[in-house]
Amino acid sequence: MPSLRRKLPSANALFVFEAAARCGNFTRAAQELYVSQPAVSRMLSRMEDHIGVRLFERVHGGIELTENGRILYRKISEGLNGIEDAIREIEARATGVEPVTLSVSTAFTTHWLMPRMSRLNRAFPSVDLRFQLISGRLGGPLGDVDLGMRFVQQGELRENSVPVMPEILLPVCNARYRDMARTDEWRAHGDTVIVMDDEERGWHTRFAAFRNETSHASGVLSFNDYAIVLQAALLGQGIALGWVSVVMHWLAQHALVPAEDELLVTNRMCCLSWAPGKSLRPIVAEVREWLIAEMRADLAAVDTVYPALGLASAVESGLRAWT
Repeated sequence: MPSLRRKLPSANALFVFEAAARCGNFTRAAQELYVSQPAVSRMLSRMEDHIGVRLFERVHGGIELTENGRILYRKISEGLNGIEDAIREIEARATGVEPVTLSVSTAFTTHWLMPRMSRLNRAFPSVDLRFQLISGRLGGPLGDVDLGMRFVQQGELRENSVPVMPEILLPVCNARYRDMARTDEWRAHGDTVIVMDDEERGWHTRFAAFRNETSHASGVLSFNDYAIVLQAALLGQGIALGWVSVVMHWLAQHALVPAEDELLVTNRMCCLSWAPGKSLRPIVAEVREWLIAEMRADLAAVDTVYPALGLASAVESGLRAWT
């Protein structure tokens, strides 16, 4: 350890380097560390001079690790994760409570997890559940959390991800809206489609009823948070694009219904993931398995309520294609 101290300009350099490497941006690292961007840049320049190699390359919109930087980042991440796990274990031994942090969308938390929060608390009375909530599209690093929901492209599944279900989409609305939308008068008027952002504008044309013009859109409601998109659909404001991983609770409860009996299965997989190279604490693995079991139970319930969708076979064939 004395030799390590001589190889670094300061112990704080480790934390600055780790934050910059994980964020891929000096400014975001500075915000996380509550220091100025020039202070981060100066510290990392000192670290590079001290070690005698370049650790970062500046690229458009941020920074990238050099090969030497990747070697150092991998080992620093392993060490800091180990220290964090040790501190959590000590805290759990002292208090009997273990913190578990989930990185999930506000929509999944609001519309799937909240309705079963009391059941989760009963299953894990000694867990202090914490959240990193994402209001837009799921993404971002998992270094600061225990478990995160992420969508993984086919061929990119790694040992730090457990598949839950394929990404499956269908249009959803409430039952009152669906009944009105089936009348001739309403079909002539057209539907209101609800979107999350510009990337999903026109989502309805991916489904046969709109593509074949048996239905058409007459208006659009746009929100930047998918939790609000679904709340609008629940209140009968229009038809929303439903990610089954989020809407299946409301489908099973009949609060939302399929606007059309058509599923779209993409080439992505909904996974529960954790930081690469980080070992899961036993309690995190238990929470992960509980979440998967609950989601699978919801899928089975939706398949029973809406057999015409063919949800169970879509999930089964999708999972089989990834194994």
